[in-house]
Amino acid sequence: MPPRAERTGAVGTRPASASAPPPAQPQPLPHHHQAPLQRTLHPGAWWLWALSLGIAATRTTNPLLLALLIATSAYVVVTCRPDAPWSRSYSAFVKLALAVLLIRLTFAITLGSPLPGTHVIVILPELPLPDWAQGIRLGGKVTAETLTFAFYDGLKLATLLICVGGANALANPSRLLKSLPGALYEMGVAVVVALTFAPSLIADVQRLRAARRLRGRPDNGIRGLLQVALPVLEGALERSIALAAAMDARGYGRTADVPRGVRRTTTALTLGGLLGICGGTYGLLTAEGAAYGMPVLLAGAAAALAGLRLGGRRTPRTRYRPDPWGTRAWLVTASGATVAAALAVAATRDPAALNPGVIPLVAPTLPLWPAAAILLGLLPAFIAPNVPHKEPS
Repeated sequence: MPPRAERTGAVGTRPASASAPPPAQPQPLPHHHQAPLQRTLHPGAWWLWALSLGIAATRTTNPLLLALLIATSAYVVVTCRPDAPWSRSYSAFVKLALAVLLIRLTFAITLGSPLPGTHVIVILPELPLPDWAQGIRLGGKVTAETLTFAFYDGLKLATLLICVGGANALANPSRLLKSLPGALYEMGVAVVVALTFAPSLIADVQRLRAARRLRGRPDNGIRGLLQVALPVLEGALERSIALAAAMDARGYGRTADVPRGVRRTTTALTLGGLLGICGGTYGLLTAEGAAYGMPVLLAGAAAALAGLRLGGRRTPRTRYRPDPWGTRAWLVTASGATVAAALAVAATRDPAALNPGVIPLVAPTLPLWPAAAILLGLLPAFIAPNVPHKEPS
């Protein structure tokens, strides 16, 4: 019988004297895999930017400037929004804005306008109304001045809605809730739940319509809408129950014991600050109170912030990986604030350019430096582009 070593070598086993090859060294990952993921922008910066564009929209009725604000908001949203379910609500806000504009024009056609006009477009049959409905008419003359005024007014509100939709598409609601001060946490939860209702509802409708199309069932018309509405409402109810259970498991609503003097001071500072903000705002809007408006507004804001700071002691909570407010957030906020400030200054210096008249009916012109200021709102598209990963929904 051959030795054991020879039998082992006969079947192809490596002899014991032969050395084994060194293990393969792991290859380094490519450079793009080793690059750290870029942190998304602070959600508060997106809201301040969008609200600043909305404030700028309220200072003008020039359709050219309003169209430029809409284009600026749309470009930033397309460039910067992440791939998340709550970021798909921008198109819904655009449709809502178009619906508001059409409703405003419909009211102007059917109910008329107190503006006198000489360019008659069409004369509708007018319905007689009782004496107690004086000042209201149904039908009658539809003039170009009436439609132009209604279009300007409706476009302003539509632009404001589109700017708010941009904030909903860019800012993560849950991360925005984490950034609120402790005193506003309970109110912030209610606001965030309200803000996430529309994106969640739209996502459910899209998912159910796609499932019905795959099954060969109709998803349009009254029948399709009725058959989709019930599962959507059922999903909303289940989501609300799950949210309530999660909030209860995390101890939502618990408060800490603070001295009575601190509670009274917090209440006094908060109420006094809010009254100061209201009084200062009223002073800024009136010509007689321009002298004291800004000091009262600043004092009220300082008192309100101090009250919120003290009120945060009653809501002890921690933040997991808080979002930093960095240089990019300051730049994004500053770009929106610059647009709002420029439009406010232009509205006082050149009101005819920002609010074109309709009697007599004149074509709107594009003022150059307000238009250039609006283009500063495109800065977030270059300093805060979309990150290369999906955010949690």
